[in-house]
Amino acid sequence: MKKREFIVQDLLSKIYQEQFTDGKLPNQRDLAKHYGVSRFTIQQAIKNLEEIGIVRVVQGSGIFIHEKWVKNPMIFNSLTRTPYDRIHSKMISLQKTKATPDEQKIFQLASQEDVWTFERVRIVNYKIEQLETSKLPVRLFPEMTKEVVEHSIQRYVESCGYRISHYISSYTPITVNTAQAKILLCKRGTPAMQISNRAILEDGRVYEFSNIVAIDYGVTYIRPFDREIHQSRIE
Repeated sequence: MKKREFIVQDLLSKIYQEQFTDGKLPNQRDLAKHYGVSRFTIQQAIKNLEEIGIVRVVQGSGIFIHEKWVKNPMIFNSLTRTPYDRIHSKMISLQKTKATPDEQKIFQLASQEDVWTFERVRIVNYKIEQLETSKLPVRLFPEMTKEVVEHSIQRYVESCGYRISHYISSYTPITVNTAQAKILLCKRGTPAMQISNRAILEDGRVYEFSNIVAIDYGVTYIRPFDREIHQSRIE
């Protein structure tokens, strides 16, 4: 593990355990001394934490911790740790078709109803990292455009008057096939992560089902240890 990554994870652990009682991290000079690294390495680590949204740096005042992160599990990956202005989407295709039996079950649709299907790539720091195929029910979203696909689906959903509740995600390691490799600009057989997402509204309806093939994918979880659940599994 690189020194910067170790420092990021160590600081995340300390933040989550609320070891910084005044809501601030030590200054960069003290952090560099503590970890035995250069101030440049500390600056890069702090930049990572800032991009994730864990801290904010106020010039001349210090490095402040966002309070909400000490109260909730933290999950971040190559997309969520990158500022929005360095993430872009490019649409490959968009079509409206009759819902298949599986899609009818997912979205609770009648047999003659339609779904939108789009493909897009996600470009992170000018590099194609993800290929996404996503489906949404036309019943909920009568209009779907290239502009919507290439921007924030979540923002579009809430602009339509819906409220997003949560996501259910599954992760499966795969290798990319020939067609995927051509789009992702990598070799066939490159290791990747397939991420299936079910996006759910506050009223319980599924508004989107997507499959993402991600290369260069990494994810970090910080979550509390639940003793009751642990004990029930042992018993």
